Amino acid sequence: MSTESPLNIFWFLPTHGDGRYLGSAQGARAVDHDYLKQIAQAADSLGYGGVLIPTGRACEDAWVVAASLIPVTRRLKFLVALRPATTSPTVAARQTATFDRLSDGRLLVNLVAGGDTSDLEADGIFLGHDERYEHADEFLEVWKRLLAGETVDYAGRHVKVRGARQLFPPLQHPHPPLYFGGSSDRAHDTAAKHVELYLSWGEPPSEVARKFADVRRRAEREGRQVRFGMRLHVIARETEAVAWQAADTLISHLDDDTIATAQRALGQMDSEGQRRMRELHGGDRSKLEIAPNLWAGVGLVRGGAGTALVGDGKIIAERIKEYAALGADTFVLSGYPHLEEAYRFAELVFPHLPLAERGTQQPADDSAHPRGRIAPIGEIVGYAHHPKVAQS
Repeated sequence: MSTESPLNIFWFLPTHGDGRYLGSAQGARAVDHDYLKQIAQAADSLGYGGVLIPTGRACEDAWVVAASLIPVTRRLKFLVALRPATTSPTVAARQTATFDRLSDGRLLVNLVAGGDTSDLEADGIFLGHDERYEHADEFLEVWKRLLAGETVDYAGRHVKVRGARQLFPPLQHPHPPLYFGGSSDRAHDTAAKHVELYLSWGEPPSEVARKFADVRRRAEREGRQVRFGMRLHVIARETEAVAWQAADTLISHLDDDTIATAQRALGQMDSEGQRRMRELHGGDRSKLEIAPNLWAGVGLVRGGAGTALVGDGKIIAERIKEYAALGADTFVLSGYPHLEEAYRFAELVFPHLPLAERGTQQPADDSAHPRGRIAPIGEIVGYAHHPKVAQS
């Protein structure tokens, strides 16, 4: 894929908490509906293509949050997490179709088959790693057939339905696109067989290339094609030096005991992706830059995606293009705090990327703007003049 092909840039809703410092209550902020609405509306107006909404006991419910934001956004898509082990495929199909219609086709579904064993057990799910993917395979078979309009009789090891029907179809045909991430062999099989887009956490490009190639080969054996994307944090600033200082500041309130506690908890998960994230740094603060401008500090205490692109706007754009050259066309990003970082990334990095959706965050030029459109021109100088536009 050409690095100049349009890229989809998504943001993240931090329904598990947000703040200025990782692993600390200092600088934390309340993540209530007003705050989530601010982030969603910022992402919508800045030109992000969508927002990812996570799942798990540490998060607010993804579907309720997403539904509450439909009427306060316009074009923003919602990449909503769906954990198949905790619901039936028929109920999930109804939720999917209803949300898709009420949002005018703005739903994307993020399949979460793996994750934290203790989290799943707390929800009454006692399936081993491979069993969860076996269950997901059966779940998706029924879910997809229902949304395609079939009447389904199915008797699998984990899923059984008789005369199942979805009476109200989704707006998107045959179903809202499925996104999915996972690093194990079973995960790659699931991606190859079922999903439209495979997401990788931010590993060095050489490792991501291997994962993409493996999923691509497996998909070809299934007679399918799969798109690819990346899930990363970002720390964008006007200079690289300031960006690296911001990275250090983000973990400045972390002590060794907090890191050790987090690593022990994350080490108990049977997720292959989580194991790979932990091995990038081994809990060692001195080994956090694992590739040029790729920093693993987030993963010292945060589960899931644990790496961030750090730098000025141009260098982060170049690193994104390196992943795009491997086949990624979608980037799901986040940064702390999420409201401010949504603006920083749009202002500093968007001008250097070929974006599928731009919103109003384009560099101003000397041409006249359409009536009623507000361009990012800055404050008027001396009540009379537009400020000068910096030449890149």
